[in-house]
Amino acid sequence: MGQKISNTTSKRTQNSSFLSFLKRFSPQKSSLDKIVLPRKGVLAKLITPPANKSSDFTRVISDCISFASTRTQEYLVFKDPEGKFQPSPQTLTQVFLMTYMTQSVNQDLTEAFNCTAMTPEQRILLGADWVWAILEKPTKNPKIQIAVQVLHLPDTEEAEERAAARKPVSESIQMAQMESRNQNAYERMVDFCTSIGKDCYALFLFFGKRDDMENIYGVLSNNFEAAVGKYDRIDRALIENFLKGLKYFHTPLGMMQAIFTKKTEEALTLMIKFS
Repeated sequence: MGQKISNTTSKRTQNSSFLSFLKRFSPQKSSLDKIVLPRKGVLAKLITPPANKSSDFTRVISDCISFASTRTQEYLVFKDPEGKFQPSPQTLTQVFLMTYMTQSVNQDLTEAFNCTAMTPEQRILLGADWVWAILEKPTKNPKIQIAVQVLHLPDTEEAEERAAARKPVSESIQMAQMESRNQNAYERMVDFCTSIGKDCYALFLFFGKRDDMENIYGVLSNNFEAAVGKYDRIDRALIENFLKGLKYFHTPLGMMQAIFTKKTEEALTLMIKFS
């Protein structure tokens, strides 16, 4: 992600130790607009034929997100008849990202709607798996950002954490873990978005939930900091509560339209069904 994150933080946080520490792990080239995706092979099969370029920018973005959600859901619901194979949480996240990136390149979105995948160190420090950004022209400075954290079903997430704990980690990972040890991943992402302002949204993306394991849901807000002080801490249970008992969910298109039409400094919280 490199310089993209450090340029988006507000002036009041530029000298904070948290983001200063982040710069030490920023690669020189991690932005999607530096990625050249293959046009042939496995990824090419994920590309839908280019349609007429829509004048509705939000619809093109939401179509790419919906396509990635549909592709990921196919893996999410997969059942091996012999019970020997199950896609890991990491695989599901990568499928979503690869599919979205391929679609966005195909639709020429990358100059206006950027996607930046986090490094392992940045994921620990910021709590995000990737960040979407709507870019201003001609400066390409982020105007609106959506930091995304993927949440998998608890059983699979815990199994992956146990497996990761048995593997050796690099010094940079250890330093990132030490720097962020006083907060959980949910709190770190909320803090990151809060430090930028109301034009930065935290999106918690559920790849299945307890009462519906085969669909993808999301909770998006630029106002999670309002929960700080009201509750002991921001955690998975608190975020899942937003989804309980709901009969109506926004679509990805509805989410993007709401973000684009929101007034400056206005709080916005949405629950979305992506599949």
